[in-house]
Amino acid sequence: MASSEEDFPRGGTFKKPGDGHAVKHSVEQDNLFVSHDPEQRKKRKTDKGGDEKKETKQNTKEEFLKLNAGKNVEILHFKKLTVGTLILGCVKEVKDFELVVGLPNGLTGYVQVTSISDGYTKLLNDQVDAGEAMEELLTLAHLYTPGMVVRCVVSTLGLTKEGHHSIKLSINPREVNKGLNAASLKPGMHISGCVASIEDHGFLIDIGIGRAKAFLPRQKALDDLKATEQGGDLQVGRYLNCLVEEVKSEGRIVRLSVNPNAVAKALADKEQGWTLSNLLPGLLVEAQIKKLTSHGITLEFLSSFSGSVDFMQMDPEKEKVYRLGLQVKACVLYVHPSSRTVGLSLLPCFLQPGSVVEPLTSARIGEVVEGCTVKAFHQDAGVTLLLPDGMLVFAHKNHLKETLEPLKTNKMGSGSSHTCRILDYSPMDQVALVSLRKSVIEAPFLRYQDILPGQHIGCIVISLERYGMQVKVTDHIRGLVPRTHLADILLKNPEKKYSPGDEIRCRVLTVIPDTKRLILTRKKALVESKLPLICSYEDARPGRVAHGYIVCVKDFGCIVRFFNEVSGLVPRHELSTEPVPFPEKIFYSGQVVKAKVLKCDPEQQKLLLSFKATGGSVAAEVAKVQQAQGKDTFHFETGKIVKVTVVRKTIDGLDVSILPEEASAFLPMTHLSDHVSNCRLLWEGLGEGDIISNVMCLSKNKEHIILCKKPIIKAAVEEGYPAKDFSEVQSGMMLPGFIKNIMPYGVFVEFPYGLMGLAPKSAMCDKFVTNTSDHFQVGQTVLAKVTNLDEGKRRFLLSLKVSECSSGEEWGQESLELLRQCLEERRDVCSMMTSRGDSEVAQNLSKLVLGQKLKLAVEEMKDDGTAYFKASQVAGATASATKHHLTGVSLDLGQNVTAVILYINHLTSQVHLSLRTELVNSKTKQLKENTTHSATVQHVEKDFAIASLAETGQLAIVPVAAHLNDTFWFESERLSVGQTLVVSVRELSCEAVGGLPLVVRGPGKAKRKQKVSESNEEAPRGIQHSCCLGDTVSGTVKSIHPTYVLLALERGVTGSIHASEILETVKPFSFPTSSLKMGMKITARVIGGREAKSHKFLPVTHSHFTFTIPELTVQPSKLKGDWSKEVKDQPLSEKLKSYQPGQEVTCFVSKFNSLKKCLEVEVTHDMRGAVELLAMTCKPKDLKRPEKLFKPGQALNALVVCSNSSKTRLCLSLSGVHSLGEGSLTLGTVTKITPHIGLVVSLPFRQSGRAGILDLSDTYTASPLDQFYVGQTVRCCVLAREDEKIHVSLRQSRTNPISNLKGSDPEILSIEDLKKGQIVRGYVKSVGDAGVFIGLSRTITGRSLYQHVTNYFVTDHSVYVKNIPLGKLLTCKVLSVDKKQNRVELSLLPEDTGEPDVLPESLRLPSREKGEQKEKRQGFKKMQQKRKRGASESEQEVAVENKKVTKRQKKSEDKDNGVEVYFREEEEPQKQKKPSVHSKSEAPPRLQVSAGFSWDVTLSSLQPVGMGGGAPASDSEEDEEVVKPQKKSKWEKNVEKQRQEKELSKVEGELMDPGRQPQTANDFNRLVLGSPDSSIIWLQYMAFHLHSTEIEQARAVAERALKTISFREEQEKLNVWVALLNLENMYGTEESLNKVFERAVQHYEPLKVFQSLADIYTKSDKYKQAESLYNTMLRRFRQERSVWLSCAAFYLRRGRTDETHRLLQRALKCLPDKEHVDLIVKFAQLEFRFGDAERAKSMFESTLGNYPRRTDLWSVYIDMMIKYGSQKEVRSILERVIHLSLAAKRIKFFFKRYLEYEKKHGSAESVQVVKEKAMEYVEAKGSSAES
Repeated sequence: MASSEEDFPRGGTFKKPGDGHAVKHSVEQDNLFVSHDPEQRKKRKTDKGGDEKKETKQNTKEEFLKLNAGKNVEILHFKKLTVGTLILGCVKEVKDFELVVGLPNGLTGYVQVTSISDGYTKLLNDQVDAGEAMEELLTLAHLYTPGMVVRCVVSTLGLTKEGHHSIKLSINPREVNKGLNAASLKPGMHISGCVASIEDHGFLIDIGIGRAKAFLPRQKALDDLKATEQGGDLQVGRYLNCLVEEVKSEGRIVRLSVNPNAVAKALADKEQGWTLSNLLPGLLVEAQIKKLTSHGITLEFLSSFSGSVDFMQMDPEKEKVYRLGLQVKACVLYVHPSSRTVGLSLLPCFLQPGSVVEPLTSARIGEVVEGCTVKAFHQDAGVTLLLPDGMLVFAHKNHLKETLEPLKTNKMGSGSSHTCRILDYSPMDQVALVSLRKSVIEAPFLRYQDILPGQHIGCIVISLERYGMQVKVTDHIRGLVPRTHLADILLKNPEKKYSPGDEIRCRVLTVIPDTKRLILTRKKALVESKLPLICSYEDARPGRVAHGYIVCVKDFGCIVRFFNEVSGLVPRHELSTEPVPFPEKIFYSGQVVKAKVLKCDPEQQKLLLSFKATGGSVAAEVAKVQQAQGKDTFHFETGKIVKVTVVRKTIDGLDVSILPEEASAFLPMTHLSDHVSNCRLLWEGLGEGDIISNVMCLSKNKEHIILCKKPIIKAAVEEGYPAKDFSEVQSGMMLPGFIKNIMPYGVFVEFPYGLMGLAPKSAMCDKFVTNTSDHFQVGQTVLAKVTNLDEGKRRFLLSLKVSECSSGEEWGQESLELLRQCLEERRDVCSMMTSRGDSEVAQNLSKLVLGQKLKLAVEEMKDDGTAYFKASQVAGATASATKHHLTGVSLDLGQNVTAVILYINHLTSQVHLSLRTELVNSKTKQLKENTTHSATVQHVEKDFAIASLAETGQLAIVPVAAHLNDTFWFESERLSVGQTLVVSVRELSCEAVGGLPLVVRGPGKAKRKQKVSESNEEAPRGIQHSCCLGDTVSGTVKSIHPTYVLLALERGVTGSIHASEILETVKPFSFPTSSLKMGMKITARVIGGREAKSHKFLPVTHSHFTFTIPELTVQPSKLKGDWSKEVKDQPLSEKLKSYQPGQEVTCFVSKFNSLKKCLEVEVTHDMRGAVELLAMTCKPKDLKRPEKLFKPGQALNALVVCSNSSKTRLCLSLSGVHSLGEGSLTLGTVTKITPHIGLVVSLPFRQSGRAGILDLSDTYTASPLDQFYVGQTVRCCVLAREDEKIHVSLRQSRTNPISNLKGSDPEILSIEDLKKGQIVRGYVKSVGDAGVFIGLSRTITGRSLYQHVTNYFVTDHSVYVKNIPLGKLLTCKVLSVDKKQNRVELSLLPEDTGEPDVLPESLRLPSREKGEQKEKRQGFKKMQQKRKRGASESEQEVAVENKKVTKRQKKSEDKDNGVEVYFREEEEPQKQKKPSVHSKSEAPPRLQVSAGFSWDVTLSSLQPVGMGGGAPASDSEEDEEVVKPQKKSKWEKNVEKQRQEKELSKVEGELMDPGRQPQTANDFNRLVLGSPDSSIIWLQYMAFHLHSTEIEQARAVAERALKTISFREEQEKLNVWVALLNLENMYGTEESLNKVFERAVQHYEPLKVFQSLADIYTKSDKYKQAESLYNTMLRRFRQERSVWLSCAAFYLRRGRTDETHRLLQRALKCLPDKEHVDLIVKFAQLEFRFGDAERAKSMFESTLGNYPRRTDLWSVYIDMMIKYGSQKEVRSILERVIHLSLAAKRIKFFFKRYLEYEKKHGSAESVQVVKEKAMEYVEAKGSSAES
């Protein structure tokens, strides 16, 4: 506390207490770091609701105890569905091969004919195989009717071809009743099934349960069904709602009932054993209301289950009755398989199972209803509305707005009125579905029922098939144009006329809504027919004439079909007025004809027609009608100039009336101007009633007259069009026209007088044409040249190439004329809109002119650098300036600025501005025509660009196109903002653009022909100059770039200073150009020149620099003396040779080339260099974002590698290595992974290396190559170069020798490093006849003979090959080292290596007996024989006793399998000499516990090794001659008893020792008996077996542990599960691992099991399995934040930053909003640790920008920056924090942190600065408190 008070003294002043009275104002008021009363008041308020909080907590706890408690009540969305979801549905429509089923919340699913039942599918297959006709098949219409309620299961979720959601369902009982089994069936259950077969006395019902056979009595079932609406015979496949009446034989026999009353009363109860895994939709349950919200109700049913009822499933009539605790009946609506979410319904129609749902009348669907009142708005669902007639409807949230518009929730308040359109009826919700979209309400067609025969509709071509053309009318309506109806004649190649995406106009022939069949026609005669339509037989009144088409031609006549499939017969004698002997020769199918009705019988649908008496044209009839009405007939003539008035505006033009005849005509939008960009503007400017003069009649068809207002075409016709007929067309003729149609093979050009020609793809442009639609637009004016004529077919070919169609006028004259015409049209539109006066914005914009300077205020700044302004002159319009036009200007919100108008877009009401200094401060200068100037492009439009002249900053207009046909430019040819041009002034002032000059780009050829000396005009400033080499010049810094600085010299000349010519000594990583400042005046010397256009450097010895930019230097050493004499004229190749490999040079970063993957640098002003990716750094992490490694203009020290192949630049290295010699450290990229061998690594300098499997790590692993992948960047050390092959090592001891890391497998450099007896590890290289060869290092391979490989006896060497795979990691012991022959002998035996045998025990191979043991045993037996022959009678007892001992030793030896016997040989003489006394050198006896430890051990049951329990059988002859032992003496019995007591005491002592480690399985059994719930002991027990390669025993121990550990010890059990998963991952198969995983998920919390397995996969380098598991976790546990964070850490550790960024976006969509901030912060922390620190900073900055008062976020940010950032960044953040407007208590916390940081990392001065800032803060707070 003392230090705290010392660092942060309290502010304010205190009065001294006097006379023992306390001071009135408390100290707390002056203490800035203590919370005040408002917080205390809040606490008091919250205390009042303490009881409510307790109740809430209690309710939350109760909800948590529910088995499937849900958080919120939500409606069922498509995204919420998963495969396997059980759901209740209602049949909406029955088709031939599928059922359309309505699902809850307006969803729709489809049941295929093969998903009804197994019996029905088998029946269909049998009928099809038998060849029965389709009519005889038992169709779905016989089995199902609309309104039936069925149980379904989701089988497939996907998307249709059109991108709509698709839900495939199944009602197969086998899938629906999957959760039930025979044992779970109980009487009273309500289940569903399908009729499987029909028997004599009843029906077998398929209920989907394998062992159960369900029977339905026949007569009773038929009687029950007669009482319902679904009566009739029961057929195979019929769906039934059944009630279980009786269950026999443990569920094998089930008797069912379909009594409607019994089914309707069936209630599911607890006694029936329903669980969440077998709960079925459609069940009726008793439930209690637990929670009421505005979005629904939460119910509790079956005592432990929780379900939700959304607002759409609530009974509207009982909404006010619902209350907490109310008992209600509910129907199970759906059951989610994974989340176990249960949806319920309270609608009355579902509370009686088996009932039929009544649908809404189809007459109302499609109806538009006004005055609909919002009843309730549900944020994530939609809106419920009430129609004026009281009908309740629902609008989904997607239908509240247009597709791309944001939802305006303020307009959806309760009681607001809207207009909607009824889309459909949801039978499962008992409501109509409506839409509030304006596009849906105004749509002419919503369903197929809305389309009428004979109606004209617009379509879009989808595809061309052999049978016709598929078209799209709307997103949900498709149509077909038959092949015979694509045109008036049959098209052989329809793809030449139609392409997918074309918009066409068709007429409806036939529409059948039931089958969704729509047939259209494109026949011109039918589409444009003005005759009355015949759409039904009632319309065919006698005498009516109508258009139709022939469908069949017979000898007796023709059959003609009209609309809506109305057909009639034209008899042979009515075909013509003249006899027709062969009708098929005159008429053909598809021919459009006019027929007259002679007779019609609507009842029998017979129609008699005639082709006679139908002469006369429709036009003549129309003219007669008009003449009868007294109107003058307009005489059409091509080229006639008329005046028209606008009648109506359409999407593609204007419907006009020709004055004074009032004849109707059409003026297309594309014919309003020769400029495509002006057509839309003119269309917008014209309104209904406007009069347009000087309009030319172009053509005429049956519908109307086509007019044209294109000035070029009008002028050509008025002057006398060159060709008015095909006969007048000649090759080479130039004809103005317009684009009629664009096809893939070319464009069709139409001309006046009905002429049309084709410009092939090859003749469209001088450039190569890839896509014809990129060059021209329909309606565009072009100038075409006739190239070929085909007299026979009356067609001609054209050329649109500019080179062939150019008029040859002066350069730029054509483009200038086009520009002038374009600008004048724009001016006329502007004046037209102004004169109308209906728009205030148009009035304001009309007062503005280009180049005008405005005073504006900054209104908004965007992230992309664009600024928006406001002013009274641009009120209502959008005034903006791009980043380019804000260069050199710093803006703040509200700041007043001066800007120049660049362009005014009257169509979008946009004003483009510029704040660039050279434009705002421009000077007006009198220009001269034909003078050349340098200009900079400031704004680009389609037809022209606005540029500023370099000398004065004046604006000028530059045409973009040089010719009428010049419409396509490559990206490099397009004008861009900031581009510099050379322009020529052609018109000094153009009134159409406010007096700005018109300029054209000067032609390159003409420019090169001119000589400077011959021109008397002004030279382009900045290009011509008189500077010579060595001249000293003075100038001002004009602009600063990363690698050079531009200097403004005298007379407008611009010079350049390269970064290498600024400083004498350049420090690495510095920026030399930053040492110069804008506006600085400096003195420089000319050292060379650079061409202004090509940027190619010239030799420095050239003395004249015409049209070049001088290269300068400001280095002091070069400014002194006569420097020019020292310069030698050397070509670039000679300069490159002067650089030697390994030479260090200073270079300057230009940019990182992402295509070539190299860093481009500049060494001098005329020398370039490149650094390849792998030579940029020595740290692999830096190459994740190489473009951010260095900044442009940064100085770097590099080593010269060589000059590149083209000898134009240097190859450099920044890694400190210029050649790959032995010991060099460099980076490499893995290009190939060879199993069991190693890696192929791509190295710098176009070289490749190999890394062997033994050179990958200092610690060998079983799968060393799994941690590498192709494309991975690794750090390498060059070991050697042999035969142009480079060997590299990836060992950390090599690549990072400073770290001094020592692995378990050090590198063996030579055979000298190996010693006899040494334990080493290596990988198997081969297994051959000579033994097993093991690689110990790159150059050393050891051999292990087969007798040193295993202890098993192996006769077949193939066993070694099968069980010792290549690349296996083995531990070996060195037996011998032959340095001369470079041979190493190894042993793999377990007794040598301490590892398990290389061959598994599962092979059951016999053990190999060692020769030494065999010889010793035989010698021992011979000694026993000699001893027995020479023994005396006194020694016989001892001999007999020794014989027994020997036998027991043999037996023990056989049991111990290899225990040495020499000790027993030494024991024999001692036992003979002193049979009753133990020698000190005798080996201690061992306790035999062969069958596990026993707790009832007695003295008699424990025996030393040397004391046998009896004489075991032996196969030797000597062992058979056993002398019976004599009776033991009392002394011998005492000795034996003492020995047993010692052994027992020794065993007891070991058992009592607490520090003794278990050594045997019996020891572990004893431990687990004492601590059965300790997972540590169980895991040690498993490890004990695994160490001995006893995999099955380890599994058995794990299973014992899972059964033994108490169910309360969940964590202990989880540890065992994880250990078992680890075991299966290492030693098991993928199948066994999956089985264990599935069991663990069932028995324990799934999330922890998933996370444990993911960690196991990651640690064992199984990244693919880990990623797959994480994807599953993200789907299953999408609401768990820890899962998203674990997956993000996994991706970041793998370097996959892009996936991490996408993962964050997915997480934000899935997790609730309240967790978003914490989630982003956690992701940012992970980015700091494993990813990109810069991105982590931006994430923190963005979050803190939105939540600046979150001190916890600031604290975390500071911690991360202290750990991963620089001191400067940390101090910057701390400075920001202490200046925030936070509570004093929080500011104190950050001041403390700031002080602690400075005390640890700063100096005494910095500490004092922090204290002073704290004092200032306290004083400021004190003064504010006093005031």
